[in-house]
Amino acid sequence: MTHPVFGVIGWKNSGKTTLMERLLEEFSQRGYAVSAIKHAHHSFDVDHPGRDSYKFREAGARQVALVSPKRWALMHELRDEDKPDFEEILSHIGPCDLVLVEGYKGGPHPKIEARSARSLTQEALSDNDPQIMAVASDGETDTGALPGFDINDITGIADFIASNLGLAKE
Repeated sequence: MTHPVFGVIGWKNSGKTTLMERLLEEFSQRGYAVSAIKHAHHSFDVDHPGRDSYKFREAGARQVALVSPKRWALMHELRDEDKPDFEEILSHIGPCDLVLVEGYKGGPHPKIEARSARSLTQEALSDNDPQIMAVASDGETDTGALPGFDINDITGIADFIASNLGLAKE
């Protein structure tokens, strides 16, 4: 199953998570079924010591599914396995109209680069990634030949993404 995929990348404190959140909200309000993938550079936990699911993982379970009337989640403990590549993660995403991805800077999908004066790193990622299609920033920035957006222009950015991916108007 192939999904239309568009990424949001940027250095730490560039506003990428807020941009992702606002784009997810915008596309959902437009009637799209949208999924999200976030790449983390560190260990993370979605459950906590003392919880049953945590006990199951600690006891050696490779996968733990949590199911309630409101949601379900599947956790996969890698143990000694390599981190799965982007395509493998994408293959686990269920049916949807669009997948928005935060991170995966080197991924093979189209992306928008978030930039901010608050970011400690100011190097333009678009200089080295031909998959970056536009830049969204909270101030003046040199976008080169790429389209530039105010990072708060969520409607304009969503329109650009939808056009770039050929998504039907909802």
